[in-house]
Amino acid sequence: MDSFTHFNEQGRAKMVDISSKGETVRTAVAKGSIRVNKEIYEGIQDGKMKKGDVLAVAQVAGIMAAKNTSQWIPMCHPLSLSGVDIHFKWEVSEELYILHMEATVKTIGSTGVEMEALTAVSAAALTVYDMCKALDKGMVIGSTYLLEKTGGKSGDFKRKHHT
Repeated sequence: MDSFTHFNEQGRAKMVDISSKGETVRTAVAKGSIRVNKEIYEGIQDGKMKKGDVLAVAQVAGIMAAKNTSQWIPMCHPLSLSGVDIHFKWEVSEELYILHMEATVKTIGSTGVEMEALTAVSAAALTVYDMCKALDKGMVIGSTYLLEKTGGKSGDFKRKHHT
C-alpha cells in the first residue's frame, strides 16, 4: 500500500502538491440513497410537497455542493468542473420507498473528482431530508459510495458489486 500523501514531515495534515501532475480528463460517478415513507414518496411524485419541487431543488443542491467541495473537505483542491449531472430513480416494493441518486462529475485537471461526486449525492440526499422532514424525521440516508472513476495516475476504477 502506498503511504498516505496528506501528511508533512512532522506528521501534520497538508494539501498535496499536484503541480507536477499532468492534466487529464477525469470523471467520477457516485451513488447515494434515502429511504422515505409512502406519504413522502407520493408527495414528491405528485409534486405536492409544501416546500416545492424536491427533486429539482435536490439536483441544484447536488450541483452546488460538487462545485464547492473544497469548502467542505479541508484537503480537497478547488477544481474547475467541466460538468455535473445528477439522476434520480425510485425503488418501490412492499412499503419500501427508496430514492437512489447518481452523480457524474467531470473535469480536465491534475486531480480527480471522486470527492465532488460523493459530495453531490450527499448534498442531494440531505436536501431531500430537509425538504421532507416536516412529514417524517425517520427518513434514512443510505449507502453513499463511488461507483467508478476514470483518469489520473491511479487509473480507472469500477466497483464490482453495488451496495
